[in-house]
Amino acid sequence: MSQTAAQTANRVSLPAHAAAGRIAFQGEPGAYSHMACLDAFPAMEPLPCPTFEAAIAAVKSGEAELAMLPVENSTYGRVADIHSLLPDSGLFIVGETFVPVRIHLLGPRGARLDQVEEAQSHAVLLGQCREFLRSHGIRPVIGADTAGSAAQIAREGDPRRAALASALAAQINDLEVLAEDVQDASHNATRFLVMSRRKIEAEPDAPHVLTSFVFEVRNVPAALYKALGGFATNGVNMVKLESYMVNGSFTATRFYADIEGHPEQRPVRLALEELGFFTNEVKILGVYPAHPYRDTVRPAAAGR
Repeated sequence: MSQTAAQTANRVSLPAHAAAGRIAFQGEPGAYSHMACLDAFPAMEPLPCPTFEAAIAAVKSGEAELAMLPVENSTYGRVADIHSLLPDSGLFIVGETFVPVRIHLLGPRGARLDQVEEAQSHAVLLGQCREFLRSHGIRPVIGADTAGSAAQIAREGDPRRAALASALAAQINDLEVLAEDVQDASHNATRFLVMSRRKIEAEPDAPHVLTSFVFEVRNVPAALYKALGGFATNGVNMVKLESYMVNGSFTATRFYADIEGHPEQRPVRLALEELGFFTNEVKILGVYPAHPYRDTVRPAAAGR
């Protein structure tokens, strides 16, 4: 698939009033979140923010219409802090998108790969390039983020120091690509959630709908097993389930889940009702179309 075709396939469909104006992201220009904004909403103006909290606040205040938040990476796992921010953000999930993570080694103009002694980037990205760094004897250096590291390397102009970042970061900071596609895994991709202060839900009869929610089980034996039983008996596919502590407590655990289906569909409604019997709270964060990228990575059925 060509880059143009991939970008077109990656776009997220929303009502015109929601897909206009600004879209906030965490990081500096050239970040992978910036790329996600450009791919999914090419007509919107990307708004860089220093933190995830600032991106959320920009939407809540009306400075931006949407926020693009990374939640998980196929190689590294979930993005820290995001799941704990979502329930109390005051925003709704209205879509998702995926960005294949192509990581490049970027250096000042005129630098060569054999000169590079250390590479700087976000800790998550460094963890996705361990084999490349090890094989070239390059020392990893943790930076605040990917695009910020690229900007720092551009300012320093030291051929012994490079950044691990996107091609967009190279273009913005006038850096040279010393090595392309240095990620360890070819399937490397990051999932992003599109957040809005408006509650925009997919239609009940729409195909391929996801429902995201959080819940807390009661502190009793087999509570989680009983809480999830309704999804199995009603044939509802749960595609994601993660746990994290609440307020630093080792006994209070909150779960984040993605399921296939709409809450108004009978199997989903029954499963959520049964979930409610064994939990202290169930909070739906969004009901939105599943991105077509999921079909490209879905494993083939066994026995064919």
